[in-house]
This record gives sequence, structure tokens and C-alpha cells, in this order.
Amino acid sequence: MNESLVVNDSSATLLAGEALPWMEADSPELNSSLQFSTAPLDFAINPWDIMLCMSGTVIACENAIVVAIIFYTPTLRTPMFVLIGSLATADLLAGMGLILNFVFQYVISSETISLITVGFLVTSFTASISSLLAITVDRYFSLYNALTYFSEKTLQYVHLMLLGTWGVSLFLGLLPVLGWNCLDDPASCSIVRPLTRINVTLLATSFFAIFVLMLALYFKICKIVCHHAHQIALQQHFFATPHYVATKKGVSTLAIILGTFGASWLPFAIYCLVGEREYPSVYTYATLLPATYNSMINPIIYAYRNAEIQRSLYVLLCGCFQTNKSYRSRSPSEV
Repeated sequence: MNESLVVNDSSATLLAGEALPWMEADSPELNSSLQFSTAPLDFAINPWDIMLCMSGTVIACENAIVVAIIFYTPTLRTPMFVLIGSLATADLLAGMGLILNFVFQYVISSETISLITVGFLVTSFTASISSLLAITVDRYFSLYNALTYFSEKTLQYVHLMLLGTWGVSLFLGLLPVLGWNCLDDPASCSIVRPLTRINVTLLATSFFAIFVLMLALYFKICKIVCHHAHQIALQQHFFATPHYVATKKGVSTLAIILGTFGASWLPFAIYCLVGEREYPSVYTYATLLPATYNSMINPIIYAYRNAEIQRSLYVLLCGCFQTNKSYRSRSPSEV
């Protein structure tokens, strides 16, 4: 992604401290051919790149723990945890991609590495967002088909969803690597170089489609939860306080999930549609950085709040954790 440019001494003085163009620089003339270079760096490191690298480090560490817990705990093999594992894997790869992007930007500069890095990040973040959609679908069906949810068929559907999720993500990530990029046509570049304007528009449109679908599904989930609470209230002839608290907590959790997802990705998705390559790169950095925070918050919302994952974490870290407390397998609607 962020490629270092080989410049002469006078150009180096001019570029010192400015953002470098994996996100387009303010002047088109700066987008010259990229070359491999082992010369010492003669420009300041962009602080935005440092923040992205730090974000990637936190993301990778958080999600690596979740992946390790799910992988090494045989009891966490239900459809819910399979989907959470997919989300954590995607976010782990995204965090690693941000770290590698920083390393390659300031150590190695080549078109091939640029394309591979941007393709890796597109695949990772697309898989992360798609996994969130898959989790939403799973939560809906766990309530809509509660009697048949814990069956072998459900696990098959989950595996099919994951196959489609990662297949589409890999396809979108390979597009710039296989030639759909703007390296040979700078005029077609988007705010994220070397992605073309059409490519970025496709990704942003896909995000909006997923976001609208998640809104619709969570709205239906809210209706089902409220309907169940109402039925319980009628059976008991009053709306018991525990049921009211549980319903309120469930609705609040859904609001937090959607609010966090929208606040993280909407600014960047909107800017992908309205931004031009000539705009200052600081706008791209300022909208992309919050988007990476979604991968930082995901493990907290979907994993670390789960009692079974908390118990497995204690076992993994302490080894000596002992408890007589029984843990039941919870449905996705309780996560």
C-alpha cells in the first residue's frame, strides 16, 4: 500500500513530513513510478501511519487470543463460536496487514508488494464485515427457528456461509493484484491508491448493502425478542422485572452493535464515494483510522463478553483455574 518514493535531494526536502501516496498525495506529480530501494530513509515517518500500525498491533493481539481460545477449546465448536472464530481470524489478518503495510512502506518500495498488501487488506476487512453479517443472520435464525437451531443442518449452513464469505472476500482482494488497479493509469486512481475509483465504489456500495441488511435483520430480532417478552408477561399476568431488564439489555446490546459498526465504517465508506484523488490525504487517513477501530472493538463485543470464552481464557492463561460452576451452551441471541 503506502509506497516509499525514490526522490532526489531537493524532492526529499519537499516531501519531509508529508503523507506518502498509497493514499493519494495532494499533487499528481508525486505519483511517479515506484522503485525498489534500500537507501536510508531521508523523510520523517508519517504520524498517521504510526497510528495505523499501532491500531493494527492492538487488533492483532486481541484477536490472536480469541482465535487461540476457540482453536484450543473443543467445547467451542457450535455454529455461534465458528462464526466468532471467522470474525476473529479476519480481524487478526487485518491487524497483521496494517503492520506489514507500515513495515513495507518504510523499508521496501515496489509495485508488487503494494498490490499484494492492498489485496490482503481488502480481503481481510471484507471478510470481517461479511462475518459480522453472517453472525447477524445466525442470531436471527437462532430466534426464528429456535427449536431446530441446534442441529447438524445448522452447522452445514454456517459452513456454507463461511465459504461464501471468504470466497467473495478473496475474489475482491485479488482484483487489484490481477490487474484492476491504477498503476498504469493514475487518472483512474481513487482516494486509496492503487485501487481504481470503480473498485472503491464497488467496495463502498457492498458495505452499504451489508449495513442495510444488518439493520433489517436486527430490527426483526428486536421484534422477536419483544414478542417473546410480551408472551411471557401474558403467561405470568404481569411484566416481571427480570424479563423487562433482560429485554431492555438485549435491545441495548443490539443498538451498541449497530452503532459501533456504523460509526466505524460509515465515514470511510461515504468518503470513498464522494472523495477525489486530488483531495488531501489527511481526509482519507482521518476516515480510515476509525474504520480499523471496528476490528479492535469486535472481540470485546462478540468474544470477551461471553462467559464460556471468559472461562476458556482463564484456563488458557492460568492453567490452574478450577471451578465447580456449570456453564451451559448459550444461543447466539444471548451473546
